[in-house]
Amino acid sequence: MSGHSKWAKIKHKKAITDSKRGAMFTKVAREITTAAKEGGGDPDTNPRLRMAMTRARGIGMPGSNVENAIKKGVGGGEGVVYESFTFDAYAPGGVALFIEGLTDNKNRTTAEIRTALTRKNGALATPGSVAFLFNKKGLITVETKLIEEGALMDLVLEAGAEDMKIEGDAYEVTTEPIAFEGVRSALEKKGVVMKSAEVTMIPTMLKEVKGSEAKNILALVEVLEENEDVQNVYANFDISDEEMAALGE
Repeated sequence: MSGHSKWAKIKHKKAITDSKRGAMFTKVAREITTAAKEGGGDPDTNPRLRMAMTRARGIGMPGSNVENAIKKGVGGGEGVVYESFTFDAYAPGGVALFIEGLTDNKNRTTAEIRTALTRKNGALATPGSVAFLFNKKGLITVETKLIEEGALMDLVLEAGAEDMKIEGDAYEVTTEPIAFEGVRSALEKKGVVMKSAEVTMIPTMLKEVKGSEAKNILALVEVLEENEDVQNVYANFDISDEEMAALGE
């Protein structure tokens, strides 16, 4: 399974068992504030804010937190200014990593990410050397038990989706970024409950890993995502379900 899908499932399980929700709220609040500061506080006219609010709902972030983050962004006060960043990097085994985030100190963040990579046998790469291995796509997942395959396919294709496939116990619907909101809205209007809905980076090619290498890659991605400045980590690893079971994930 691809790095994105596999890691998303692992994180979903961890979200139920660990206590990292507060850190997740902080990251999403930062994205909401930045989006509101740049494009205004109306999600109907600010796609970036709308996406951030969708992400907030997905992690169960209280509405009051969302409202406060928006007010902070449109308030006009001086406050902290966050700068967007991306890093191209490699994990053990030559697995490609594309890292996105927001920071108020690029030098500090670069040093922290470089240290995290080095400690887990990874390394920063030349800008642009990894990004081309990923395509930006809308990705929506729906549990297979909730709707019949044909019915969902008709609905999403009519709404502008690019493709749909079954991955484990869920349908994965992909869209071009510009079509994402239309497909998500169509599902919402039909009462289809979405397991996740986001614009993400999907790898164009996968690299199979197993054993200790796979374990180290998963550990590295988790460490990177624990950095408060990192919003997303995308990877192109491929780990079989059997291998994941052997690793205890």
